[in-house]
Amino acid sequence: MVPNALQTSHWYVIPPLLGFTVLLCIALISLLRGGRKRTNVLFAGICLLGAFFNAEVAIVSRLPDEGIALRVDRVVDLFFVFCVPVYIGFVHAFLGIRSRHWLEIAAWLFSIAFLTVIPTDLYISGFHYYSFGRIARAGTLFHIFSAAVVFTVVYCQAILYREMRSTADNTRKNRIKYIFWGIGFSGLLLAFTILPVSGIPLYPLGNFSFVPAVVLAFGVLKYDLLDFGHLFRRGTVYFLLTGILTVLYVLIIFLFHSLFFTDGRDPFILSLILALVIVLLFNPLRGQVQSLIDRLFFRRRYDYRQLLREISGRMASLLSLPQIRELLIGAISEALQVEKVILVMAEGEGLRLYDGRTADGAEAEVPHGEIVPLIGYLDREKMPLSRTESEWRSRDEEERESITRTFDRLGVVLCIPLPSPEGLAGLIAIGQKRSGELFVETDLELLTTIANQAATAIRNAKSYEALEALNRDLEALVAKRTAALREALAQKERTQEQLSRSESLAAIGQLVAGAAHELNNPIAGAMSLVENSVEIIEGWKTLPENREEILDDLRFSVGELRRAGVIIRSLLDLSRQTQTYMEPVDLNRAVDDALRILYNQYKRLPVDIEKVYGDVPAVEGNFANLGQVLLNIIKNAIQALPDGNGQISLTTSYLAATDTVAFECRDTGEGIPAASLKDIFKPFFTTKSVGRGTGLGLYISHEIIRRHDGQIRVVSEEGRGTVVTVEIPCRRRERCTV
Repeated sequence: MVPNALQTSHWYVIPPLLGFTVLLCIALISLLRGGRKRTNVLFAGICLLGAFFNAEVAIVSRLPDEGIALRVDRVVDLFFVFCVPVYIGFVHAFLGIRSRHWLEIAAWLFSIAFLTVIPTDLYISGFHYYSFGRIARAGTLFHIFSAAVVFTVVYCQAILYREMRSTADNTRKNRIKYIFWGIGFSGLLLAFTILPVSGIPLYPLGNFSFVPAVVLAFGVLKYDLLDFGHLFRRGTVYFLLTGILTVLYVLIIFLFHSLFFTDGRDPFILSLILALVIVLLFNPLRGQVQSLIDRLFFRRRYDYRQLLREISGRMASLLSLPQIRELLIGAISEALQVEKVILVMAEGEGLRLYDGRTADGAEAEVPHGEIVPLIGYLDREKMPLSRTESEWRSRDEEERESITRTFDRLGVVLCIPLPSPEGLAGLIAIGQKRSGELFVETDLELLTTIANQAATAIRNAKSYEALEALNRDLEALVAKRTAALREALAQKERTQEQLSRSESLAAIGQLVAGAAHELNNPIAGAMSLVENSVEIIEGWKTLPENREEILDDLRFSVGELRRAGVIIRSLLDLSRQTQTYMEPVDLNRAVDDALRILYNQYKRLPVDIEKVYGDVPAVEGNFANLGQVLLNIIKNAIQALPDGNGQISLTTSYLAATDTVAFECRDTGEGIPAASLKDIFKPFFTTKSVGRGTGLGLYISHEIIRRHDGQIRVVSEEGRGTVVTVEIPCRRRERCTV
C-alpha cells in the first residue's frame, strides 16, 4: 500500500514541474540555436539533466506503485550521474580553462564507474515518506556521489566567482554573473536534495531550482549569454513564457481534478466554472506577463521612439560630415551610456577612424590592413557583430583572429555596419556600457536604425560637398578669368598711356628741336659779340679801374652762353634718345654751377643754403645733363619753400660699398602729398600752380639719371619737407653710346 502522505502531496509536484519546464526550454533553445559548439552542447546537457531530475521528483511522487517509481528513479539517475563531468567541462569551456583536462577525465571515469552501482541498493535502497511526499532513500555509496556533487558545485562556483571578480571586461563579467547565479545556484539547490534523501525531513530545496533557472533563462534570452548568434526578440520571449503559462494552467486543471474528483465523479458545472475562470484569467495574466517581460528584458534608460525621432530630425538637417560624426558619437554615447564610440569612415581609397575626443576626430591606432577583414565581414554579412560572436562566427580562422584583434585594439564590444549601395560606407564601433550591463535587442534595433539613417545622411553630405567643391572650382575659374580680363584691360590702359606719353614726347621733341634751332642763332650771335668785346677790351691801352672785373663778367657770360648751347644740344640729344656719357664729371663743381645759375632767383629770398661737400671722385657721364638734373632739383627745393623762407641742405658723399657718388638735397618746404609721390616722375605731372611748372623737370631728370645707370629717390612728408637723393656710379656698366 502507498502511504497516506502520498495522497496529500498534490502541490508538491508544482515546483519540480516548473523547474522541468524552464530547464527543458533553455536546453532546447541551446541545442536548436547554439549549434554544435562545445560550450552550448555542455550547457544543454546540464539543463537536460536538471530537467530530468525535476521530472523524476514529480513522477516518483505521483506513481502509486513503489517498484515502478524505484525503477524510474534509477533510470533517471543513470543519466544524472554524469552531471559531475558535464558541469565541470561546461565551466572550463565557458571560462576558457584548458589546463585541467585531467580533472574532466577523472570526473568522467568516476561517473562511468558509478553506472554499475546505480541499479543496486548500494545507491538507492528505497523511499522515504514525508509529509510533503515520497523521496528516494540513500544507499551506502550514495554519499560518495553526494560528496562528488558537493565538490563539483563548490569548485565550479569558486572559479566562476574568482574570474568574475578579476575580469575588467563588463561583457564577460555579466555573462559569468548569470552563469554563477543561474547554473551555480541551481546545482547548489539540487545538492541540498541530499539531505532529505539521507533521512533528514527537509523539503527538497532542489524543487526550487526553477528560481535560479529563471534567472539563467533571463540572461540567455536577454543577453545571448551563449552566443546563439543574436538576441531574442520580444515575440520569441512572449511565445516561450506563454507556453510556460499554458503548462501551468494544465497543472492547475490536473491538480483541481486530483483534489476534488478523487471518487471518479466529474460534475459538469465545476468543470465549466474552472474553464471559465481559466479563460477569464488567461488574457489578463498574459498581459501582466508581457508587461513584466518588457520591464525585465527590454527596459531601457531612453525612449526608443523619441530618441529616434530626435536623431532623425537633427541628422536630416545636417550637410556637413564633421557635424554628422559629432551628432552620431554624442547621441549614441548619451543614449546608451557607453565608454566610447568610434566611427570608421571610408574616405577616398582608405579608411579613417574618429573617436570623438577632438573636433576633427583623432585617429585610433589600428593598422589599416588589420581592420580590413572586419570591414569585409560586415560588408558581406550586413548585420551587427559583437566581440563574443567574432570568436566563432567567421569560418576562416585567420579572418576570425584578425577581427578579434581589431575589437581588442579598438577597445569595443559591438560593431554596427553603415550600409551603402556602393558597398560599406563605414561602421560604428561601440565600447562597453558604463553601467556594466550588456546590450539588448532594443539597443541593436536602435543602433541599426541610426546606422541606416547615418549612411543616408553621409551620402547626402558627400554629394553636397562634391557640389560645393564644384561650385568653388567654378568660382575660382571665374575669378581667374576675371583677373585675366582685368589684367588685359590694365595692360590696354598702360599701352594707351604709353602711346599717349610717346605722342607727348614726340611733340616735345619736335618743340625742343624747333626751339633749340631758333635759340642757337641768337646765342651764337650774342656769344660772338661778347667774345669780340672781350678781345677789344683786352687790346685797350688805357685801362679803367674795373677792367678785370668787366672782363671776368664777360668771360663768365661767354661760358654761360656756351653752356646754354650745350644744354640746347642736350635737349636735342634727349629728344633723339641718343647721347654719349664718357666725360669725367665733378659733382661738387656741378652743384656750384647750378647754384650760380639760380643765384638771381634766391639772392633776395630769406633762404639758408648749406653746402656739405664730401671728397668725392669724378663720375663718368655728361656734365651738362647732370648739371641740368641738379638745377631742376635745387630749383624745385627753392620753389617749395613758403615765401622762400627755410633751409636747403646740399650734400655730396662717396659710397665705397657700391662705388657710387651720392647727392642729397634736403629742404624744409611744403612737402609733397603722399598720394602724389607715385606720379612725380611722370611727364606733365606737377603739384605747382598754373604757370609755375610744366611737369617735365623731374621726368627729364629721371631719364638722365637712368641713362647714367643711377638712381633717383624722393622721400617727402607733407608740411615738413622733401629729401631728393641721386646716386651715380663712378664707372658705368656699359661703356657705349645709347
